[in-house]
Amino acid sequence: MKNIATLGTIFLIILPISLLSQEDNWDVYMAQYEKGPGSTVINMSLKSVAPIKGFSFVLITGVTFTDCGWDGLPTQAEFSRLYKVSDSVERVVNKNGKAILAGTFTYQCQRVDYYYVNDTSNVRQLLNEMYSSSFGEYVPYINFRADTTWNVYLSFLYPNDEILDYMSNEKVVSGLQKAGDRLEKPRQVDHWIYFKNDIDLNCFTSYAKQNGFKIEESGKLDTTAPMGYKLRISRVDSVGLTTICKVTSELRKQAKRCNGDYDGWETFVIK
Repeated sequence: MKNIATLGTIFLIILPISLLSQEDNWDVYMAQYEKGPGSTVINMSLKSVAPIKGFSFVLITGVTFTDCGWDGLPTQAEFSRLYKVSDSVERVVNKNGKAILAGTFTYQCQRVDYYYVNDTSNVRQLLNEMYSSSFGEYVPYINFRADTTWNVYLSFLYPNDEILDYMSNEKVVSGLQKAGDRLEKPRQVDHWIYFKNDIDLNCFTSYAKQNGFKIEESGKLDTTAPMGYKLRISRVDSVGLTTICKVTSELRKQAKRCNGDYDGWETFVIK
């Protein structure tokens, strides 16, 4: 089970140029696992199209490294070498046929890439030759799994609701800080929730009023979309990351109880 990682030190993660140049939506998150923190770089765009027909096998390959800290994560110097490993893996995999890079997982002094492929023939041999000739200082790992439902991507790589909430909040809080906000003063925070019908909307409205939220906007949208009912609520809250995560976590859970979708928050900058 993975939970949001709480680390004593800040670990800087830089996406490799090969990923930044792609049009897909790449993101990074840290989570806590059984033996310690792990870092996942993931192509978030694949969620809306997975599983992709024809790409029925997942290739999990990478290396075990020794230049890692107490947390099992690589040093910055090691990261640059590991990127070279990933780039070489990419060349080998794509040479063999079509492949989709779904993500990369770093944990306990091991970093592996996850590719969905339509052809597994000769890939193991080609990777073994590449690792042996170019990266003999590392212990390689190569594994193939049949995964027609893309369970590895959807259930392991893709962040759970708690982590998604944290990632979303972190982006908003970071934006406030970049705009010069020191996050010290509580201020009005607006939240959006969407529902299929007025019964579900009223379910959440009762909860919101009982918990000190003001109803700013409520009703049916001029649309035929499935979630055609909108609710905007507000409350004065602190916007530090830990505090706002507690607020949004509860709102997201209550939205689910009322068959709704919590769609995030916004506020204004206080300098």
